Amino acid sequence: MKFLGEKYLLSSDFALVLYESVKDLPIVDAHNHCDVREIYENKGWEDIWQVEAATDHYVWELMRRSGIDEERITGKASNYEKWVALATVFPRFVGNPTYEWIHLDLRRRFGIQEIIRKETADLIWNKTKELLKKDHMKPRQLLVDMNVEIMCTTDDPADDLIYHKKLQEEFPAVRILPTWRPDRACRIDKPDWKDYIKKLEQRTNISIVNLDDFIEALKKTHDYFAQLGCRCTDHAILEPNFEYVSKEEASKIFSKALTGVATEKDAEKFLAYMMYQFGEMNVEKNWVMQLHIGALRDYRDKLYKALGPDSGGDIVAGYVNIAKGMRQFFNYFDGRLKMVLYCLDPGCLPMIATIARAFENVFIGAPWWFNDSPYGMRSQLEYIATVDLLSNFVGMVTDSRKLMSYGSRTEMFRRVLCDVVANMVEKGQIPEPEAFELCKNLSYLRPKEFFFGR
Repeated sequence: MKFLGEKYLLSSDFALVLYESVKDLPIVDAHNHCDVREIYENKGWEDIWQVEAATDHYVWELMRRSGIDEERITGKASNYEKWVALATVFPRFVGNPTYEWIHLDLRRRFGIQEIIRKETADLIWNKTKELLKKDHMKPRQLLVDMNVEIMCTTDDPADDLIYHKKLQEEFPAVRILPTWRPDRACRIDKPDWKDYIKKLEQRTNISIVNLDDFIEALKKTHDYFAQLGCRCTDHAILEPNFEYVSKEEASKIFSKALTGVATEKDAEKFLAYMMYQFGEMNVEKNWVMQLHIGALRDYRDKLYKALGPDSGGDIVAGYVNIAKGMRQFFNYFDGRLKMVLYCLDPGCLPMIATIARAFENVFIGAPWWFNDSPYGMRSQLEYIATVDLLSNFVGMVTDSRKLMSYGSRTEMFRRVLCDVVANMVEKGQIPEPEAFELCKNLSYLRPKEFFFGR
């Protein structure tokens, strides 16, 4: 089969027919990490390294695995030197979705067919450098060309969202909405937490001296996000343990953190208390709560000390018990709060699928991070179809820091989806009309209705 050809990831003629029916549908992306300022300023990029690798820890990790020194990944080497280093080892990436995503970007966005190798490094560098000077390669036009209809960024409650506001006024072609992610607000055991409280005070003009003040300030930001179209909150949870914590105990923990030093156990209890507060805020506005569970972040000390978070040192925790840790939470919000569960450990899929089957307001999120691959997508879709309802799946999210990759990541998902559904048609499990409807719904209509249709 031709590399990235017409039947890429499609194993039958009917799979291709299904894909042709959905490939041009708009993109609805309920979770990404895009730089909103980059879109607003619309300056674009100078070179292919800046586009594809400067912010992508997926690429960094694979370069390290291929023996490239840090100087040519995140260090002071020039972007050209970094690109040549990447191109030299890129053939080693075969089989990893990063290999396909970047080649898809070259073909779909730049019209470049060359395979990335040491021998083609200069050619691709020069071609893309010239193309990136064109207006159609600027962020806003790329979003239009990729047919992005709605996208949700990831934002701290203390953010002023100034660029969201400006874009909504000046660039209505794409709905760019904030997502309220209060992780830093709850990390009371971190050294910079008190500095964060000062930032939150400045943002809200509320003096925070106790728990009630803290919650009032967060509610004020929650309301502000709503004014700019926010529809979701997002929460990074290592290991959920949301057993009941009284307000009295939470208040004592908060005061301890504000005046002294909180322990890791204090932080765990405080987070449990606050998650119920966040849930109630979301119920009031009919927002969706997205929970990203089981990422043990900054596991490699050397990387974290040198580069900080999001540098490629995160792993699967592997010991998460969602069923036990969230039982009270699920039952407390039974039928009231839409929740989407993303778990980094694919071994948790049976657990979250059966939880979703038990609670009508709990849903399974897209394959996340290390699972965001043809293998991970296929495995998850087939399992959901067997245990839960595939028609209830809430669709793909890009989870990307690279604007250029929204199209390629969405294409990969839609191709895998159509192949999974086509295989069931070929085996006599699904009638053809239902197959077309299912692929259209999961590619576009379902996520749009679920996250934004209210």
